[in-house]
Amino acid sequence: MKNKLLKARIIAEHKGSYVAKSEDVNYLCRVTGKHIYSASSREDYPAVGDWVTISKIDKEKAIIDEILPRKTIIKRKSSGKNQTQIIATNIDVAFIVESVDRDYNLNRFERYLSIIGDENIEPKIILNKIDLIPQKELDFKLSQTKERIGNIDIYLTSTVTNEGLNQLKTNILKGKTYCFLGSSGVGKSSLINKLIGQNIIKTKGIGFQTGRGKHTTTNREMYFIENGGIVIDNPGMREVGMLNTDIGIDNSFDEIVELSKKCKYNNCTHSHEPDCEVLSALNSGDLDEDKYSNYTNLKKEVEHYNMTELEKREKNRDFGKFIKNTKKDLKNLKHKDY
Repeated sequence: MKNKLLKARIIAEHKGSYVAKSEDVNYLCRVTGKHIYSASSREDYPAVGDWVTISKIDKEKAIIDEILPRKTIIKRKSSGKNQTQIIATNIDVAFIVESVDRDYNLNRFERYLSIIGDENIEPKIILNKIDLIPQKELDFKLSQTKERIGNIDIYLTSTVTNEGLNQLKTNILKGKTYCFLGSSGVGKSSLINKLIGQNIIKTKGIGFQTGRGKHTTTNREMYFIENGGIVIDNPGMREVGMLNTDIGIDNSFDEIVELSKKCKYNNCTHSHEPDCEVLSALNSGDLDEDKYSNYTNLKKEVEHYNMTELEKREKNRDFGKFIKNTKKDLKNLKHKDY
């Protein structure tokens, strides 16, 4: 008799296995061989945040039968590869975290905003470790961020002085899922420690047979706050590579998009064309030079990714033709009389 399917949510991802939570029970899960065989890309595999159906093996283990439709997805280009890496799914709010001492970078904010900009995800910004710089410098960086980023909520926090933590926790609502994004060392895990009121124990390399792991930095994991809010911790990202995220970039650079509507040419690249409203605003000082430079760089990344994807498809198509012709030639050879 086939086991009854349970609805569950992926709360942790490890090499070759997943942890899925169904009601109040956590199951160590893996996908079926059939799923592995039919998957055509990384997006076909479960990710933290996914709702899935599972079949129980015993009280602690289960098999993932199906990934249910995703409401939202955050993804990036894998570092050094032209492949997609899923960061998290079914996210309501993305907290983009930077530390104000060494990590602060306005271009990086816009990069993160671009990868979530074509999804129905609300972005919020956290300037963390505010205890490490003088108030005057903090005021300047806050002003810079507001001017560059626009109308997005900004939280000023410190896990040392606890400043801003109550405000942050108050704005994490019951039943909503929040994803923390940022580079290594910006304090994402420390913030989550404070939010859940305990130190986070992470595991790496959980084996499907033993269910055991080492207490080291993990990949991605979901945690539950006392008030019912859900937060996802992510490993630090050295690079935030652009995929086909033209919509996300445009949503993050709406000022440039509005200017471009007044350009003489519909296909204006805003790099050399006459009567380009974007270049005009740049030359007059109305458009921030760094913002313009970041916009054009992100657009070039997307263009390069799309070109590489097209080349990959053409290569696959040519290889498919080669296999087909080879099979045909072999079939003809078998019918020849030697």
